[in-house]
Amino acid sequence: MNSSYAVGDLRVSDAERDGVVERLQDAYADGRLEHDEFDTRMQLAMTAKTRGDLAVITADLASAPRFGAVDEAPTGEDRMLAAAAHAVAVPTLFVGPLVLMLVSGKRSEYVRRQAAEAVNLHVTLLLITIVTFGVGGLLYAVTWILSIIAAFHALAGRTFRYPWILRLVKEPRPGISG
Repeated sequence: MNSSYAVGDLRVSDAERDGVVERLQDAYADGRLEHDEFDTRMQLAMTAKTRGDLAVITADLASAPRFGAVDEAPTGEDRMLAAAAHAVAVPTLFVGPLVLMLVSGKRSEYVRRQAAEAVNLHVTLLLITIVTFGVGGLLYAVTWILSIIAAFHALAGRTFRYPWILRLVKEPRPGISG
């Protein structure tokens, strides 16, 4: 038996597939992939057997910086403001995080990213509630729990990303101020 496999011939794990899926989702959200192409690549990613199979799927996509990548570790004040952005969303919906994003987000990219995430969650939830004529309001109990979890992540200096939300407020790209 030959034990010298090329790296591209190694079998992939679910975690490696998930990384490619996340990269495809980000490219689709950024408008770099059309819907049909996104669906095709997602299918290929989920059925990929080797690292070479996965590499082909994202070969033409520019390396996007990871969402949680921040040049410097957040300060204690940044962590407190980011946690406040998640926690204040419970009573104020998207208004509190939006204010923190506009005021403190200019000073700290970490605070801006976390506040933008909270704004996106609560705008998504508000849209669901409107479209479902109020039935979506039942999701608020779940989002309160998620907001508290996100606040604890922010206090620890880790980035938190809510699943299944519309990302209407974009995070700043490194090196671009706005």
